[in-house]
Amino acid sequence: MAMLPSGFWAGWIVVVTLVSLGAVLWLVWSIYFGRDQQEESEVEPVWDETLAEGHNPPPLWWFWLLFGSMIFSLIYLIFFPGLGSNPGLLNWSQGQQVASSQENFEESFAAARMAVVDMDLAEIQGDSNLMDTAGRIYQRECAVCHGPEGRGQANLFPNLQDTVWQWGGSPEQIEQTLRGGRNANMIAWQSILSAEIIDDVAGYVMTLHEGGDETHPGKAMYEQNCAACHGVDGAGNPMLGASRLSDDIWLYGGDLDTIRETLLYGRTGQMPAFGERLDDFQIKLLVAFLAR
Repeated sequence: MAMLPSGFWAGWIVVVTLVSLGAVLWLVWSIYFGRDQQEESEVEPVWDETLAEGHNPPPLWWFWLLFGSMIFSLIYLIFFPGLGSNPGLLNWSQGQQVASSQENFEESFAAARMAVVDMDLAEIQGDSNLMDTAGRIYQRECAVCHGPEGRGQANLFPNLQDTVWQWGGSPEQIEQTLRGGRNANMIAWQSILSAEIIDDVAGYVMTLHEGGDETHPGKAMYEQNCAACHGVDGAGNPMLGASRLSDDIWLYGGDLDTIRETLLYGRTGQMPAFGERLDDFQIKLLVAFLAR
C-alpha cells in the first residue's frame, strides 16, 4: 500500500484542497448570481456603429455542471484517499487493487501457465501463440540491452543471434543465466605485466583465430598468464565465463588497440538476475525463444 502523507504535509494538503474548492465555488457563484443589475442596465459604448459589449450570461447548465463536479470531488475525497492522510471510508488503495487483480489472474490462468512450464521446448517453439508471447516478454525485458532483434550492442551487450555464448548456449545454461544473472570480470594486467609484454600478448591473441602463431613472442606469456581461463588454444571456458579467443567474434572489439586496452584495464560486465522478476512460465518461454 502506498504511504499517505502525514504530519505537516497532510494538513497542508487538506487546507489547500478545501480552500481551492471553496474559492472555485465562490468564483462560479459570483459569476452567475452576483451580477449587479444596475450595472447591466447601463448603456455600453458602441464602436463602428454596431460593435458593443454584450451582457449575455453563460448558460445556466454550465453552472450546474461545475457545481456538480465540485460535489463529486467532495464525495470522492470522502470515500477515497486524497485528502491528506485520510484513507477514505472505503479504505481503498492501489496496492490492494493490484494484489486483488493479480490473485484473480493467478486463479484464472495458473493451470494453463503451469502446463506450459511442463512442456518440451520443441513443443513450445512449435506453438506460434506461445512464441508470440515469448517475443513480447523478450521485447519488454531484454531488448533494451540486447536490441529488438537480439543483435546486442557493440562494447556493451552480447549478440544473441550467433552461436557464441560466453556462459554456454544450452537451454539449461540459458535458464541459469536468466535466473541467476552473470558477473563477468576480466582482470587488468597493467600492474602485473610490462607494456612490452602486453603488446606481445595482444599480438599473439590476434593470431588465435588462425590457430595461433607458434613463433610469436607473446605465445609463452599468453600460456603462462591467460591459458588458465581462456585455454591454450583460446577456446574459452563457459564455466568461468572466459570468452573464446579463437574465433573472430569480439564483444569489445578485436583490433590490436582494443585488445591491448582490454589487457591493460580489464573488462567488467553484468547480466542482471531475473529469477525474482519473472516467474517460471515467463522464464520457460524466454529460454524457448532464445534457444531457437
